[in-house]
This record gives sequence, structure tokens and C-alpha cells, in this order.
Amino acid sequence: MKAIILAGGAGSRLWPLSREEYPKQLLKLNEDNSLLQNTFLRLRKVVEPENIIAVTNVKHFSDVKMQLNSKEKNVKVLAEPMGRNTAPAIACAIEYFSQIDNKDDDIVLIVPSDSLIKNVDAFCKTVKKAEKLAQNGYIVTFGIKPYFPETGYGYVKTAEALEGGFKVDSFVEKPNRETAEIYLKQGNYYWNGGMFMAKISTLKNEFQRYAAEICVCLKDLKFDKDASQIKYSVYEQMPNISIDYAIMEKSEKIALVELLSDWDDLGSWQAIYKEQEKDENDNVISGNVITNNVKNSLVFSQKELVAVSDLENVIVVETEDAILACDINKTQNVKVLYERLKQSGSETVQMHKTVFRPWGYYTCQNAGEGYLTKVICVLPKQKLSIQSHNHRSEHWVVLEGTATIVLEDKEITCNAGDSIDIPVKAKHSLQNHTDRNLKIIEVQKGDYIGEDDIIRYNDIYGRV
Repeated sequence: MKAIILAGGAGSRLWPLSREEYPKQLLKLNEDNSLLQNTFLRLRKVVEPENIIAVTNVKHFSDVKMQLNSKEKNVKVLAEPMGRNTAPAIACAIEYFSQIDNKDDDIVLIVPSDSLIKNVDAFCKTVKKAEKLAQNGYIVTFGIKPYFPETGYGYVKTAEALEGGFKVDSFVEKPNRETAEIYLKQGNYYWNGGMFMAKISTLKNEFQRYAAEICVCLKDLKFDKDASQIKYSVYEQMPNISIDYAIMEKSEKIALVELLSDWDDLGSWQAIYKEQEKDENDNVISGNVITNNVKNSLVFSQKELVAVSDLENVIVVETEDAILACDINKTQNVKVLYERLKQSGSETVQMHKTVFRPWGYYTCQNAGEGYLTKVICVLPKQKLSIQSHNHRSEHWVVLEGTATIVLEDKEITCNAGDSIDIPVKAKHSLQNHTDRNLKIIEVQKGDYIGEDDIIRYNDIYGRV
């Protein structure tokens, strides 16, 4: 069996904690592992690690690779050069498997990276159950039995029974409340969790039949075993379309098995609230928070004191650069705010001021046209990759600790108060060989200031 993890989403409904540069699947939501890492560990129960591939946007490639490699060395990650929705991503991953192994009768399990599933044994039982239908030529979707009239999910309507599942009648868009209540009563509607399984040959045939424009582009893709990028000139020609619209809603070979485990997509703050432990007032409180007469609410503080009084059924989320407050029953509308901020060019949808990395963290202090200042903290015995930048120079001032700086073929030691210039395109690395934290101020200057202007040559965290 093969497996594909779809890890390219933005998580806009979990703003301001989820950002474009660090979306929800990479977050550790009160757990030791991120949603992405838990997805991989769950798949590893039914698929050999070398047969698992994650597909993500190029701007998330390093973080996805780093997180997965922390659980299993050399996990395969394939980078999309741009967002094209799930159908092109799946088609390219299938093409990779087909070219590398040439085993089109293998089963492939396709899952999103942001589902919360705690009962892994029950999930594995569902996979085994679905495998039989997949062997018989079906594309099998995993349906979640609804237990309340959810309006934020799409639904799948089932028809006659099959051995181990049901034939699918149709896929239904997100309903209004009244319609969702009807679906719940009828009993033959399931939530669409975005997980499915089929033989590679079945999927290739259905793509050819219903999404031929994608298949035409695939002919120009050539993968070897070490491929990590989807060719830009090919991918930009593909339509921006989901797998549901491209294949699932048109194919006559769709079956459904009921997911035997628990499931939540954690796609909203209300979903986060439902999953967390509550206090005596049914509140979920995290961080620097004080409350008075607050009930049935989630209050989250990342840094500043958040004081809330005499409110019920609210979500309040504070990060370093943004505050969200909304009705707990209308958290789906956070996406509206996110889109407005994105249209206005707000940096708050892009990344956090403080960004954590395996070597430590950095905090953005100030930015303007052609410049950016950061405070960088490198933890003891850690080091940044050997890298260069095509568009910016950097000036470093050591605030505390001792920095070992690799600049081209030289190794330089700088103490508190010392400074050094890093020219454009110069290979360099910042390293901390001591037992104390190293802190520096970094001033970037150039015609383009972006985290994707990094060329890595060597990295102990596997992000090359």
C-alpha cells in the first residue's frame, strides 16, 4: 500500500494562530506532535514509511520535511511550485509512484494532514475494510457519521449497500442549518472527511476520463526517486480544482465505508474548543489570561495579558500582532476576516512575529521598504544551515553569548557588542557552540526581503 498526505492548506479559519507561512497542520495544538506528525504516525501503522509521500506548497517544504524527518528519516516530500488545489497535487503524487515503482495495481490511501483522530486502531480497521472495496475497482471515501447538524462540512449521500460499505449516490455542498438537520434525520448522509482510497490504476483511469487536461500535463513530468519538486512550467498549466469537483462528484465508481474511529478536522476555533478540557465554567483557558463570570468560552493568550469579564460563548485569541474576538457558534466566519486582511495586504496573514525553528527562534522587530530587523536566538549547541541569499545582505550585532560565524571559507568568533556584515550571495552560517543562548540583532537590506530567499547547502535538520 502507498499513502499520500495532502499538506498544502492555509488553515484560514484558525487565524490568527494559523498563518500562510505556518498553517494549522504544522501547529502543535496542546500536543507533543503537530497534526501533520500525528497523521504520519497514524499512517505508519498501515503503510511502510518509504511508501508515504507528503505533497505541500514550496513555501512549506522545509518545515514539512523537518517535521516528518524528526519522526522517520528520509520521508518523501514533494513540493508544489504554486497552489493548484487537491486534484493536481494527487495526480502528481500518483504519477510519482507510477514512474518510480511501476505498480499501478497497488492501493493508495490519500488523507489530509490536519485531521484529528485519536482511536488509531479503529482507523486502521477502517483502512483494512476499505481495502477490499478498492481492490474491486472502487474509489472508497471514508464517511463520518454525523452526530449534530454541522454546516461547515460537505456531505456524502449513500445509496444501496455493498459488502463492507455503500454505493455513493452524490456529494453535497455545505448545507444551511435546516438542511443539515434533515440530513441528520435521514441517516444516509455522512460528513466528507476528505480521505479516500483506490488502486493507482483506478485513479489514473478516472483522471483520464474526467480530468483529461491534468493528464495531458502529466505527460511532461519526469520523476526520479530523489525528486522533490514538481516542475513549475508543467504545474502552472494545470487547472485549480479539487479532487471532489474533478473526479469524486462525476465518477460512477465511488463507494463509502463508515469511519470507525473518532474524527475532527480542527478547522475552526469552535472545533478546538470542543476537543480541549474545560474548567468548572466550561471554559478553555490558555496562557496569560484572567476571567470573571465567563462561561462556555475559549480564551487564548500567546503573550500579553487578556482580561475577559461577563461574557458567554465567545472566542478570544491573542497573538503578538493580532487579536480575534467572535461568537463561538460563528467561528466559520473567521475566514471572511482572513480574506479581507489578505486582500488589504496585511502581514498578519503571512507569518507570526516570532517564528520557531529547530535551532531556536526569531522575532521580527521592524520592517519597511527593502529592510527588516530581527532578534535571533540560537539555542545551546545548535546552528543554522549553511546558506546564501540572492537578494539581500545582512548585518549582525551580537547581543549576548558567543557566536561562531562561518563566512565563505572563514570561521569567525564574535562576542557581545561585536558586529559583522554578510554580503549578498555569500555562503554563511550562524552557530552556537556554547552552553548559553546566543542572541543577535539581524538587519536585512535588499530589493526583496522574504523567507523563501534562502539557498541551503548543508543543514543538520534535513532541510536541504
